[in-house]
Amino acid sequence: MLQEITVTAQRLELLGTAATASEGLVDDRELQSAPQYRPGQLLETVPGLIVTLHSGEGKANQYLMRGYNLDHGTDLETYVDGMPVNQPTHAHGQGYTDLNFMVPELADQLTYTKGPYYANVGDFGAVGSVRVSYRDTIEDQVSATVGTLGFQRVFSAGSQPLGDGNILAAVEVQHYDGPFVTPDDARKENFVLRYSRGDDRNGYSVSAMLYHQLWTNTTDIPIRAIIEGLVPNRFGTLNPTDGGRAWRSSLSFNDHATIGEGQFTASAFCVDNQLHMWNDFTQFLVDPVHGDQEEQFENRRAFGGQAAYTLTLPLGSIPNVISAGALTRDDLLYVGRLPSEDRVPLRVADAPPSFSNEDQVYLFAGAAWVQATTRWTSNFRSVLGFRADYQHGTDIDYLAGLHEQSGPGYTGYSNSGTVRQVLPQPKGSLIYTPLDTLELYLSAGRGFHSADIRGVNQDTSVDLGLPHTPLLAKQEGQEIGVRTTPRPNLALTFAYYNLWQQSETIIDPDVGQDTAGPPSRRYGYEINVTYQINRYLELYGSYSGDHTHFTRPFDDGTGHLGEYITDAPLATGALALYLTNLGPWSGGLSYRYLGNYPLSSGPCVNSAVQHDFPGSATCAHSPTAAALGQVDGKGFGEWNLDARYAFSQGWSASVGIYNLFNTHADAAEFWYVDRLPGEPAAGVADVHQHPLEPLMARFTIAKRFGP
Repeated sequence: MLQEITVTAQRLELLGTAATASEGLVDDRELQSAPQYRPGQLLETVPGLIVTLHSGEGKANQYLMRGYNLDHGTDLETYVDGMPVNQPTHAHGQGYTDLNFMVPELADQLTYTKGPYYANVGDFGAVGSVRVSYRDTIEDQVSATVGTLGFQRVFSAGSQPLGDGNILAAVEVQHYDGPFVTPDDARKENFVLRYSRGDDRNGYSVSAMLYHQLWTNTTDIPIRAIIEGLVPNRFGTLNPTDGGRAWRSSLSFNDHATIGEGQFTASAFCVDNQLHMWNDFTQFLVDPVHGDQEEQFENRRAFGGQAAYTLTLPLGSIPNVISAGALTRDDLLYVGRLPSEDRVPLRVADAPPSFSNEDQVYLFAGAAWVQATTRWTSNFRSVLGFRADYQHGTDIDYLAGLHEQSGPGYTGYSNSGTVRQVLPQPKGSLIYTPLDTLELYLSAGRGFHSADIRGVNQDTSVDLGLPHTPLLAKQEGQEIGVRTTPRPNLALTFAYYNLWQQSETIIDPDVGQDTAGPPSRRYGYEINVTYQINRYLELYGSYSGDHTHFTRPFDDGTGHLGEYITDAPLATGALALYLTNLGPWSGGLSYRYLGNYPLSSGPCVNSAVQHDFPGSATCAHSPTAAALGQVDGKGFGEWNLDARYAFSQGWSASVGIYNLFNTHADAAEFWYVDRLPGEPAAGVADVHQHPLEPLMARFTIAKRFGP
């Protein structure tokens, strides 16, 4: 009987409060029930978001949503425990978002938005934003996990009263090899210490976190290397010395209090990030003697904070709520990219000048915003906001003398310089509620993502159809949405969106970094359903169909020219069944779907061949001759299962089975030029693939202490 159902899925409870059909909340029960074999996949509880990777476990994941390959985090603003995770002007990718420090058991809520319609969402958030909050207390526990492919993990956590609050501690130690011929040998440690005090209205928390990881990575390899037997199979590597090490330490503070008639929130953070990665993407294209391995490195210190105040302020008899906030952030970093061989540094003078960067960077970001939620009638309300962001950056290029020279291999541009920009951003939604079970949304707004200051200072956008490379690239969007709960245990949402970008962020596989690209446009739709079948069983599904293109033809560097945005998925989707407290049983079964995507920007064009491969006059006689037409990548569908059984006296056991039907597919594919031994100096354009992990299983035994 429906009257007997206790609904706990907060996805069902957003009527009357949401500003669009594309925002939501995932509660603790769903987060802990969702199958996940790496921390970042916790974010796949966000509708339409796919989380994968293209090389070692220690790197940030690849994120894909709404027709975007968000690379390692560009255009997906991410916060964990009040701390921004995205890293601007990063050694490996703009907005780099490494979630390996996140401990899934500590996450108790996830909120998300999509589109540039929210005044409190800033840099990297115009496509989507995710905020993960940590719990204040946790039941004392210890668990041990062993699995196939060399997986081992030990986790322990607990909390105790201390003074007027609670102290929480957690430790995670993990090892994973993966299916690769050269094992990842990823060794990770996480430590969390947290003190909290208060309740939902008044309280604060202070958290200290430490993360460290070492790994070897098998990056994407060209298909011809497998065909020619240079690697034994698709799990092989062309450079077994690729890998990395990462360190992250942080201290964060979160506060919330009732002040006067309103609610005040504030947070502050300081983060120390250190990263070294060795990657060899193009083999012998740049250096035919030593190979093209590069060391990407950075040492970053970031600190800042934000505050907001929400107050009920009626307009006469019209209910109205005003929210206002401000934030600031400073990043100080030493960042670069230098040639290496087997992780041993090579002389910069022996490599082409464009292969090396070494910079000291100072970044400042500040913003202020205001938003009014007004209920004009009982069935019509508006959410109107305005945000202004200011960013300032200075780059000191230690290799400026090298970069400024002209001639083959020289850029002619230094990274040095100072740049600043202010960007105003109006935002708004109109919401009409014709029925208690139905809401209609109309939204529009402007957002942005920042660009790597090194590229902004070089200002090499002459071929992009832009007057200059913008520091803050505008993104403008519109959306029509519907949210309905035709039954108390059923929620449906539909959104049709349009999003224009002043400068698309382009993944440059040749160097493993992002660069500013030409303008782009996306439009599509998204459907989501949540069905609380009964008190212990919930069904959830989502599907997004997307159309993407540049607004002008783009040369992707392989002799191909067109308007396709490479690696932008045509569709994403998910289906999940959550089981909670059916006697001693609980668990989750999930299906994740990534549709096909273009790998080249279009077909081969003679003019592009002549530009990309000087000396080649036609497509038929060029390094791209094996693929003259459009090149496309294939997506995948994958089933994952987690099942848990609770014994008496706090003991429990669980099993996780991932890639349940052993789907043979690629987690990521790219199309670019590299050179294998014995090949022509210009290299060969080819599809590069990183395989999806095969069928794997993990078994966990856990003990909880307490009453």
